[in-house]
Amino acid sequence: MLKHRARAVFLVIIAAAIGYLVYISNDAGSSHPFRLGLDLSGGSHLVFHADVSKLDPADIASSMTALRDDVERRVNTFGVSESLVQTEQGGALSSKEGAYKLIVELPGVSDPDKAAAAIGATPKLDFRIATAAQMKDYQAKLSTFTSTTTQNEAYLALFAPTQLNGTMVGRASLTFDQTTGAPQVGLTFNSDGRKLFSEITKSHVGDYVGIFLDDHLIEAPTVREEIPNGQAVISGGFDLEQAQTLVRNLNFGALPVPISLISTQTIGPSLGQAAVNGGIKAGFISFLIIALFLVIWYRLPGLVAVVALGVYSVLMLALFKLIPVTLTAAGIAGFIITIGMAVDANILIFERMKEELNRGRGTWDAMHEGFARAWLSIRDSNISSIITGFILYKFGSSSVVTGFALVFVIGVLVSMFTAITASRMFLYAVAPSKSTRLSRFLISNGFRIN
Repeated sequence: MLKHRARAVFLVIIAAAIGYLVYISNDAGSSHPFRLGLDLSGGSHLVFHADVSKLDPADIASSMTALRDDVERRVNTFGVSESLVQTEQGGALSSKEGAYKLIVELPGVSDPDKAAAAIGATPKLDFRIATAAQMKDYQAKLSTFTSTTTQNEAYLALFAPTQLNGTMVGRASLTFDQTTGAPQVGLTFNSDGRKLFSEITKSHVGDYVGIFLDDHLIEAPTVREEIPNGQAVISGGFDLEQAQTLVRNLNFGALPVPISLISTQTIGPSLGQAAVNGGIKAGFISFLIIALFLVIWYRLPGLVAVVALGVYSVLMLALFKLIPVTLTAAGIAGFIITIGMAVDANILIFERMKEELNRGRGTWDAMHEGFARAWLSIRDSNISSIITGFILYKFGSSSVVTGFALVFVIGVLVSMFTAITASRMFLYAVAPSKSTRLSRFLISNGFRIN
């Protein structure tokens, strides 16, 4: 008896410590808050149409996968946590290719139009040449230009195109001027670009290389000597955000499938908070009703089950942070459902205990046989639930389904531990040592004294 009580006290202390850590880690400014999905934290929901009309039908699936991966990488560079990027086919935007869509969810992003522009951005970077004489003549006429637009048009006419462009950039990186600390964009060309850049700089020493971004001149450095290593630096007077954006867009280049924005939806933080509050309220009420039922109907085992249910809830919340799990409204619903499943396992055990008592067994024998006989039923039913949850998670077509399935599977696994291990430990710790009419009543159920 003393051994069982010591183990039970130890488990309660551990659960209380975990619960306290979960509580304090969710304070404002904490580095480990619960991760909330778009429907709970607020943000932007973007839907794009993917134009696959020019693709071979056999290449559509792989191209859509590449599109999803490319956009996901772009979104990750925004610094948005818990974003979701997925593709979808359905409807009939055209009878030939169907409605291929790209769905992007950005928690915490309140400007969907800006986000959409950044997702689809494909900068046009190219390098052009102007001789020293042409530049001298241009500078003599500079005072006659009346606007920035006119000036840029003159630049476009002045600089002759080359074949060197952004598609030949192998990698762009953010650097800083060692003297001024100003942000710059470093370029490393691929093999074709390196060869062409070397030829251009070799044949145009003393001339000017115009670096144009979306047909706007960024800068026009003088060629001092041949540059054979295929590396260049664009200073261009960028601020840090502009330089970071250019680096990101140059590295990603064009999207594999053209996309156009179909719809945007902004979910305000107040709506998300209302969903969180509703989920917490539903969870508390369900826990309270279940606890009352267990204590009234199952008495001492019911009280033990309530304590085990508390342990279950604490462990689940800790796992949500540890894994971590992105909580959505569907995920919270899955959590509440698994509370009921955790209780269901306890009820199976208690009913088996009652059957053993009715057969004339003593209190301790009835508890032992009750847990042993209920285990097979609990195991089989939970395995079937886990298989169902895994299928939902693996083949679910939306974040609602996968979010629900993930929490559901975790909940089933944890409930098996609390129902079999924690409940038994607590019940052995508080069960009467002698089999009397009162002790049999305390561990039985209903309103009969066996």
